[in-house]
Amino acid sequence: MLRMKQDLTDTHRTMQVVNHIRALIENGTLQPGDKIPPEREFARSLNISRASLRTGIGYLAAMGVMKVRHGVGTFVADGPAEFGKASFSLMGVLHGFQSWQMFEVRLIIESNLAALAAERAKEEHHTALAEEVAEIFASIDSPSDFLIHDVLFHRILSQASGNPILAALMETITSALYDKRRKTVERSTDLRESAEMHRMIYRAIRARDPVEARRLMEQHLRMAQAAQGMERPTARKTIDGIARPRTLQLDKGSAPSRL
Repeated sequence: MLRMKQDLTDTHRTMQVVNHIRALIENGTLQPGDKIPPEREFARSLNISRASLRTGIGYLAAMGVMKVRHGVGTFVADGPAEFGKASFSLMGVLHGFQSWQMFEVRLIIESNLAALAAERAKEEHHTALAEEVAEIFASIDSPSDFLIHDVLFHRILSQASGNPILAALMETITSALYDKRRKTVERSTDLRESAEMHRMIYRAIRARDPVEARRLMEQHLRMAQAAQGMERPTARKTIDGIARPRTLQLDKGSAPSRL
C-alpha cells in the first residue's frame, strides 16, 4: 500500500512538471530552442525536489518535447510539442488496456519499422542512430539517462522507416509505456546486453538488411517484454478444472532487466 501511494505521488509530481512546461509553451513563455531555467531554480519555483524535476524532464525528453544536452542545459525541442496522447491514456483507462497488450502492439509495429528503416533510412538517420548507440553505451551506469537515449534511438528508427503514420502510432505506444519502463530500468543491474542489441539493430539497418533488422528487433523486444513482466497472461487449470489466468514469471536465474 505504501509503495502504491509512493508511485501515485511520483506520477503526480512528474505530471506537475509536464503540465507546467506545457503551460509555458502554450502561452508563449517558452519557444522552440529556448533553454529552461537552471535545475535548482526551476525545482524551487515548482516546490518539488530536483529528483522529481529530473523525472519530469526525462518524460518530456522521451516524448520529444525537450532536449537534454549534457553540460549545456535542457532546451525546448524544435517543432511542435506533442501532448495529444492524453486521449489514448484515457481510452486505456476506459477500456482496460493492459501493458502486455500495448507491448504486443509495439512488437508488431516496431519489428516491421526496423525492416522499413533498413530499406529506406538516409545517411542522416544512420548518423543519428550511431550517435544514440554511443550515448546508450555511455549511460550504462545511469539508468534514467539510458532510457532517454533508448527512446530516442527507437524514435529515430521510426522516422527512418519513411512512414509518418506508423511512426506516430509507435510514438503513442512508447509514451504510454514510458512510466512503467522508467520504473523497470531503475531496477536494472546490467544494461550492457540491451546496449549490444541496439548496436546490432543499428548495424543491420546500416547494412540495409531488412530481414536481419526485423529479426533482431523482435528478439530485443521479446527480451524486454519478459524482463519487464509484460507477457500475455496464460491459462492454468485448477483443481476444479476451470482454466484461470496466470501471468508468466521469470525464473530466478533469468537475465536482468533490459529495455
